[in-house]
Amino acid sequence: MSRVIHPGGDVNPSPTNECRVDDLRGEIVGASPALLTLLAQLRRVAGSGAPVLIEGETGSGKELAARAIHYWGTRSAGPFVPVNCGALPDHLLEAELFGHERGAFTDAKLARRGLVAEANGGTLFLDEVDALSAKAQIALLRFLQDQCYRPLGSSRELRTNVRLVAAANQPLADATQQGRFRCDLMYRLKILHLELPPLRARTGDAERLARHFVGVFCAQYRLPVKSFDAATLAWIRGYAWPGNVRELENWVHRELLMADGLTIRAMLDLPHESGDAPGAPEIANFQRAKAEAVRLFERDYVLTVLRQAQGNVTRAARIAGKERRAFGKLLKKHGIDRHSLAD
Repeated sequence: MSRVIHPGGDVNPSPTNECRVDDLRGEIVGASPALLTLLAQLRRVAGSGAPVLIEGETGSGKELAARAIHYWGTRSAGPFVPVNCGALPDHLLEAELFGHERGAFTDAKLARRGLVAEANGGTLFLDEVDALSAKAQIALLRFLQDQCYRPLGSSRELRTNVRLVAAANQPLADATQQGRFRCDLMYRLKILHLELPPLRARTGDAERLARHFVGVFCAQYRLPVKSFDAATLAWIRGYAWPGNVRELENWVHRELLMADGLTIRAMLDLPHESGDAPGAPEIANFQRAKAEAVRLFERDYVLTVLRQAQGNVTRAARIAGKERRAFGKLLKKHGIDRHSLAD
């Protein structure tokens, strides 16, 4: 019998063949050996208050893992404060983290508490910590030494008590070798270390997640429950999902809304066998299926990065590791209007 594991530690039976971990903002769904191993690691890590570094590919669920650590740990009654380091301009990052006094800089008309103060007694989650500038890394290192800080424009030293969980899309060890990240900061962040498996390494979980997301979106839009046809399920199982769970979720969202009737078919022109088994579905031509998969991934990835950058093409290109001109061509190729994604 499978289990539904809740953050408070309750374990309840489930009639399904999957394990779901509620973290109050989402679910970690799956039953693969790779995922079950990760869940056991999360349980052990959650039991201490030491800093944690979570590494994994984009879309693999790093924030969900961080939330599980928080809600399974001793600080579950405290706040969970996520910070997207890649989306904060360098000149604002210290003010966002540590707060500021009135008049500390232009437009600072009121004093403001920082995120480290908001996270007092709980967990501060630094996502994309590898995107921090050299200046921001120094400020973070100084804070980690004793969790003391000064708001901008203040002479008062304040202290907070937070558990730090950081996440990176690329191994920090590589970034340190390339001179982009401080070794001493990496060592402070990497006292406990988790590597999230990509979806392609979680055997069977892509199909489980796809069915799960169908249920979520059908409930959200108050639609009758829909299901995938056999050919689409086979395609889901065979596709590598380079964008991981986030790519799968966005793909299911779109395909469900575009599907006619109660059956979801990934490609409306899928060929079918004739003869002894009329109507039996067949996998699409490899090149055509691959081209469609690449197109879907490109569009979803560009949209995700552009939303993260709040419509700023230059920043989005930097996050994606592409030149601005090349990134602009992707926007044009997929008909994406950056202005609609800006704040």
